[in-house]
Amino acid sequence: MEGRVLIIGLGLIGGSLAMCIKAQHPGAELIGFDADGDQMDLAMMLGVIDRVAGSIEMEAPKADLIIIATPVLTTGSIIESLASLQLKDEVIVTDTGSTKGFISLMASSLREKGIAFIGGHPMAGSHKSGVAAAKKILFENAFYLLTTDTMVRSETVDRLKEWLSGTRAKFLEVSPEEHDYLTGVVSHFPHIIAASLVHQASRAEQGNPLVNRLAAGGFRDITRIASSSPRMWRDILLQNREVLIYLLNDWQDEMGRVKELLVTNDRDSIYDFFDSAKTYRDGLPVSDKGAIPSFYDLFVDVPDYPGVISEITGYLAVENISITNIRIIETREDIYGVLAISFQTPEDRARAKECIEKNTDYDMSLGK
Repeated sequence: MEGRVLIIGLGLIGGSLAMCIKAQHPGAELIGFDADGDQMDLAMMLGVIDRVAGSIEMEAPKADLIIIATPVLTTGSIIESLASLQLKDEVIVTDTGSTKGFISLMASSLREKGIAFIGGHPMAGSHKSGVAAAKKILFENAFYLLTTDTMVRSETVDRLKEWLSGTRAKFLEVSPEEHDYLTGVVSHFPHIIAASLVHQASRAEQGNPLVNRLAAGGFRDITRIASSSPRMWRDILLQNREVLIYLLNDWQDEMGRVKELLVTNDRDSIYDFFDSAKTYRDGLPVSDKGAIPSFYDLFVDVPDYPGVISEITGYLAVENISITNIRIIETREDIYGVLAISFQTPEDRARAKECIEKNTDYDMSLGK
């Protein structure tokens, strides 16, 4: 496809989408805008975009596709600005935010002018941020949710999918309400629970300093998402508050039932509680990317001697295998291995396992 694509917001998501579109549609012109001038300069230097936009007002009227890859509250303000401009009749405006009820409401100003707005949410991310972390494989096999309304023609949705085909993502069309419920269940609510567990551990540590040491193993892993941006999650919770209030009420009922099982010493029901959870969790897709970015762990049972970590990372460096995290696990209940290495893709993890097997006789196991 040919045409002008304006990407507003040149962070990880906006930069990665630009790279995907550039690779799939070399005839298109990629124009980038970001409130941070350094990000725009870096995007140009890295070849992520073809040129920098002087302003949104200058470039939006000439664009065939406008992608808003900014925080949701900022996106709402940008949509209002776009509605005041004379855009092309066939332009498509889309966003990348993780809530859609608020954005759909704001987009009514575009719909009133006959402009096609299609909400978008690529469900992929990284532990890194900024355009320097952008890569065109970020969205491969990830779900990309699209939210539309009855005013948007199916041919327009297909045209957006074609623009985004270089992502190699799996497109799903849902309503804004369904989107916010689904992401509330599998992303927003788990972030609340992770933060709550960390708060509980912090309070417990005041009475016993060993809590901090013991939490360095599996507890740290299951609460990893609590390290996400507080500002972003404040905004997400406020924008999806009704769904999350419903889920919190449901969670409180569930915890009440568990408490009752303990009070009544109901051994069979306690077993069923964990068994049914294990069955459902073990049946979740392994290869698909979900709402929370995955890390693929490799546990290596290494001997305890100086330099063993640099030995392992040295082998991986020779093979040019990138890691996202590495840590020593002191508390290893239910986990095999003392050195935990995290990778961003299962392919990197498989290559790393093969590399370590080739150079050592250490036992390894894969994280699940």
